[in-house]
Amino acid sequence: MSQYPTELSLTLPAEWENHRAVWLAWPWDASLWKENLAPAQKEFVELCQTIQKQTPTECVYVVCPSPLHRRQAERALGEGNFRYFEAPYGDIWLRDTAPIYLTDRKGGFGAVHFQFNGWGGKYLLKGDNTVGKEIGRFGETRVFHPPFVLEGGSIDSNGQGLCLTTRQCLLNPNRNPGMTEGDLEQALKVWLGQDKILWLEDGLMNDHTDGHIDNIARFVSTDTVLCMKPSGSDDPNAQVLVKIESDLRSFTNQSGQPLKVVSLSSPGKVLDAEGNVRPASYMNFYIANGAVIVPLYGSPNDDNAVATLQSLFPTRKAIGLRADHILSGGGSFHCITQQYPGDPVVVIPGEEAEKDEEAE
Repeated sequence: MSQYPTELSLTLPAEWENHRAVWLAWPWDASLWKENLAPAQKEFVELCQTIQKQTPTECVYVVCPSPLHRRQAERALGEGNFRYFEAPYGDIWLRDTAPIYLTDRKGGFGAVHFQFNGWGGKYLLKGDNTVGKEIGRFGETRVFHPPFVLEGGSIDSNGQGLCLTTRQCLLNPNRNPGMTEGDLEQALKVWLGQDKILWLEDGLMNDHTDGHIDNIARFVSTDTVLCMKPSGSDDPNAQVLVKIESDLRSFTNQSGQPLKVVSLSSPGKVLDAEGNVRPASYMNFYIANGAVIVPLYGSPNDDNAVATLQSLFPTRKAIGLRADHILSGGGSFHCITQQYPGDPVVVIPGEEAEKDEEAE
């Protein structure tokens, strides 16, 4: 049996490629979310229903920690192409805790479930390091288990073997002490099928993920990267954003060709109730088969962010949704989603419910 996914010609696809479904996890823990729980659940429902409205054939897989929470989610989400699964987990950031799915050129796929240590030991919640294994089992595909820590939000690929990441996160001693930059590059090549790794430096202020790439730069086509520029002199990330754009413009692909770089104004200074800067980012968008769903924060730059994403994804509908309360937990739409590959399928009413019963 193959030891590495690349031995089966599996590689990380671009996120705009077709996928059959998307995994999400129901926000449930009042001790974590406190007064933001109900509003976060409302934003979660709006996200799921928007995916369904724009792409009815893109199934939404919802993980719930218990039968009680499953019933809550079913009532809140209502009718639609939803499937429900039960597995224990602490919080909803499936981009980091669920398996990362890989595909080959023949339509086959597999998954890689990396080790998870609560973003460097910051948030060690029961179930978060095992929910990926459960999701892999539900997904009915072979799952590989690399012997090191990696979160899905820390990497972004153009689907052609070009990978973006940050040194602040991947080289942080709270993840994989002893692994060098060269070690991690080789690991990304072996486990995710990447050819060339492009290293940015730091992420956003107060980002507890230690600089995840999905908050600062994303591929929007095989040769184009989107990033943010400072919104004004009071932008708390001004220096970091300027350096990110400068570094991106210096990068080349595997053939030595420079990347195309597009930038849009950041949300600017977004504060929490205590006056602390929040890691608000338009880069945390989710690419559905029929839409690009952009997190909004009540910033004057919200409309421009949606318009820019619309111009970059002309075959999809760019839709902005407020994400203030999900952001109170530390992330946004990309952070809570993980796409499941394959062609979308038309669901016969009642068929998915029968499959749910079989899965249980």
